[in-house]
Amino acid sequence: MSWTEERVEILKKMWAEGQSASQIAKELGGVTRNAVIGKVHRLGLSNRASGATTAKSTGEKPRAKPAKAKAAAKAEKPKTAEKAAQPEPVARPATGTGANRRQIIPAGQPLPPQPSANEISPEALANVREVEKKARKLSLMELTERTCKWPIGDPATEEFWFCGLPSKPGKPYCEAHVEVAFQPMSARRDRRR
Repeated sequence: MSWTEERVEILKKMWAEGQSASQIAKELGGVTRNAVIGKVHRLGLSNRASGATTAKSTGEKPRAKPAKAKAAAKAEKPKTAEKAAQPEPVARPATGTGANRRQIIPAGQPLPPQPSANEISPEALANVREVEKKARKLSLMELTERTCKWPIGDPATEEFWFCGLPSKPGKPYCEAHVEVAFQPMSARRDRRR
């Protein structure tokens, strides 16, 4: 089914009358409700009057508002022209929740020191550095299920690759990178204290 100009005009007319997407789909035939919704969105018709228009055009009785909605409508006072011109204040998250989020760093910018590097045992870190000297330096397209997928370097630069050494069976990384990535639960618990 293609959207001919005639079908689009019918869609626009019915949408303006307040018909539902299902009703429009039935009228047009050969099109689903979701296709109608998608076309309405692409045409920029999604803003239309309240549900009262729909009730009038279909001949149905308008639905009664729930008690909570009625109470909220009564409690809301009409805004003056002065207040209406001012934008509503944007709710900001509490400082406690925002502090836990990681900062997004644009590509090409140096990464801040990673806290996980301080938590790795010096032996494991030395082992990783030795292994990374022997790394095959594979690109993303060269990785297989049998190669280590440990990323090395900054992805925003050309000095970025994956380890590429043979991975441990059942793991995505080589032996040295598995030591760093999968640490025993007791070691993680001890670091938190």
